[in-house]
Amino acid sequence: MDLARAREEYLAYLSVERGCSPNTVESYGRDLTRYVDGLAEAGVTDPSAVTRELIEAHIAGLRDAGLAPSSVERAVSAIKGFHRFMVSEQICLEHPTADLPLPKKPERLPDVISQEQAIALLDQPWPATPAGQRDRCVLEVLYGCGLRVSELVDLDLSDVSLDDGVLRVVGKGSKERVVPIMGTAAASVADYVGTWRPRLVRPRTPTGAIFLNQRGGRITRQAIHAIVERAGRLVGIEGLHPHTLRHSFATHMLEGGADLRIVQELLGHSDISTTQLYTHVDRTHVRMAYMGAHPRARHGAEPPSEGSDR
Repeated sequence: MDLARAREEYLAYLSVERGCSPNTVESYGRDLTRYVDGLAEAGVTDPSAVTRELIEAHIAGLRDAGLAPSSVERAVSAIKGFHRFMVSEQICLEHPTADLPLPKKPERLPDVISQEQAIALLDQPWPATPAGQRDRCVLEVLYGCGLRVSELVDLDLSDVSLDDGVLRVVGKGSKERVVPIMGTAAASVADYVGTWRPRLVRPRTPTGAIFLNQRGGRITRQAIHAIVERAGRLVGIEGLHPHTLRHSFATHMLEGGADLRIVQELLGHSDISTTQLYTHVDRTHVRMAYMGAHPRARHGAEPPSEGSDR
């Protein structure tokens, strides 16, 4: 079996047996296509002929091409998993990436908006139209529940229980979690589903999706990005990204005193170290709490009395 055929089998394995999301499979597919095609240009199509030197040269080429560190890291992960798969399936015997380290990427703190900006964003005037109220609901749920775009797009009517105040969300790796939906987010969903969504439904394109486009079909990720960017621009927030609302949800929850483990569960993070990144975003509230609570924080230390030890 040559590398190109092995790549297709590996991607099928990721999709069917590992249950990876379509986005993950697509990203790994692009990385491995570039990898396999590069090896083919060097005259290597046999998995057993791949050497550590060829792999390191490929990775160096990715860096030279200007790929972001996160993209290089993902490519290396794809290559390592690919070779591990080929050994486990006895396509080849050697595992040239067994001790290949993942490239270190600089820690990048997530973008967030302030609580004041979030209020301005959500409380702006929304058109009294099906599309306008849908857009409002999109932003309320993204910020109010901390969802990923893919999770929002995949929401069905059957996933919402406003009586119980919860959403059933299917996240990365097809993992399900239950997320509270309350306050203005819940009110917005109730209003949109009860009043405005029926006006977007088209009899010839029935769907259980909550968020619909103008043709009555499930809204796309690209449309969500456009909705969020446009809504941000209207209140002076340029380049607003849906993931920024997820980051802001997490940051504002922690600022409000939520437990880190609870935020981890709400976001669907498998590793708490991912959630801990939000604790570094804004320490202003911690400093203000300290200044307000500690009796010696706001004043210079009193001079010691005579005869006291320093």
